[in-house]
Amino acid sequence: MKKPIVYKAFDPSASIKRARKSREGSKSAEPPTAEPNLMVQEPLLALDPLHKVAVIRKGLPYESIDVLSHRLNKPLSSILPLFDMPQTTYHKKKKAQLLLSRRDTESVLGIMQVYDYGLEVFNQEEDKFRRWLSKPNASLGGLSPESLFDSLSGLQEVKNCLSRIEYGNFA
Repeated sequence: MKKPIVYKAFDPSASIKRARKSREGSKSAEPPTAEPNLMVQEPLLALDPLHKVAVIRKGLPYESIDVLSHRLNKPLSSILPLFDMPQTTYHKKKKAQLLLSRRDTESVLGIMQVYDYGLEVFNQEEDKFRRWLSKPNASLGGLSPESLFDSLSGLQEVKNCLSRIEYGNFA
């Protein structure tokens, strides 16, 4: 029997510090890995709103899109359209260790927050939650929740739908 994969919450502040250090030319204390670094920190649901604003203003490293791809269990090629970004541009900017724009940083944080909240609503049953994300939903106008991840308004609608499920209002 396979051991289930456990994903940890992503800590954007530590990742920003690493990106800034490497941009200055100093070497990171951690060796590079093939898989993005998944931090063991508090979930994004617990992120203080003012701290979130500070993170958005600074920007997240492009590596955070890899983390998002792993968290959603989707290939990078299906995540990049959410940010209107060609794969070549993504790889170029990631290699240059640049930071995401404020809009893209807010999108990454928003998607991760909705994902964490969804796991909480579905009692940490990742498979059930992922199936729910991919199926058309009547309360979302027949669209799948993950198809609404490309805008902040869409993310809010998915969050509202999850709240209705949490409180027993399936309408």
